[in-house]
Amino acid sequence: MNKLKIFSGNANLELAQSICKVLGVTLGDALVGRFSEGEIRVKINDNVRGKDVFVIQPTCPPTNENLMELLVMMDALRRASAQRITAVVPYFGYARQDRKDQPRVPITAKLVANLLTVAGASRVLTMDLHAGQIQGFFDIPVDHLFAVNVFIDYFNEINTKNLVLVSPDVGSIKMARSYAKRFGAGLAIIDKRRDSPEKTEVMHIMGEVEGKHAIIVDDLIATGSSLIEAVEALKRAKCKSVRAAISHGVLCGPAIERIEACKDLEELIITDSIPLDEKKKHPRIKVLSIANLLAEAINRIHNEESISCLFY
Repeated sequence: MNKLKIFSGNANLELAQSICKVLGVTLGDALVGRFSEGEIRVKINDNVRGKDVFVIQPTCPPTNENLMELLVMMDALRRASAQRITAVVPYFGYARQDRKDQPRVPITAKLVANLLTVAGASRVLTMDLHAGQIQGFFDIPVDHLFAVNVFIDYFNEINTKNLVLVSPDVGSIKMARSYAKRFGAGLAIIDKRRDSPEKTEVMHIMGEVEGKHAIIVDDLIATGSSLIEAVEALKRAKCKSVRAAISHGVLCGPAIERIEACKDLEELIITDSIPLDEKKKHPRIKVLSIANLLAEAINRIHNEESISCLFY
């Protein structure tokens, strides 16, 4: 492990420290701050010549600040002669802009992939991309992990029976099917029509949910409008209880107020891919750590071992 070095920007320092604790290594010494005018200032204080370097930095809000920190850090490491640089991006920002769904709009996910590559990334390690095809935007290896086993371990602990896994939209069907297969449970899909990027209208539920304990699964929660509408629809369909297992808790805008107001949502379970601010903490929000998952992936990548067992 003497050639392994792990660094972190300011996006999720606590997760990086947890990963280092699992691996039994010390977090690399780097200055990541700001000049007086606001420009990002980076100085790598450790020797990284010939090292296998991992930079842990989700591009969560403030997205542009965190993305720029990652790019500048990788440039500094590349110029310091690091042998290989892996961008560990637990939450990949701009992932929702993965296609031209309207005239004259960018494909920003592809732009970010290009920026990471040009900045010096040799490979990318990420988790629960909003769209799996984003892996194809990169011309470098991408290891795409899933948080499914982290959630399953939690639900096995609380020993919930008579489950139905619910996809809140068509895009999350594959994820919901994966959960349902592991639980040996039923699958339901909520058909909805999106009126605007912030507002949706639930149409109807496909699948048997009456009298069951529903778990809504998705890759991210932003403002929470889709989740709350799904919860209300499931309760109208006579579900016994409704929980949500969502990988990335962006929780922006009125998300916390909506969760507080929705008493039918028993629990929202998210991961620590994005740090949860103190003002966003809520008794019904449970945070699960992905440190062990990422640490195992980093260890296997460093030792040139297969990580396919972590993909499912």
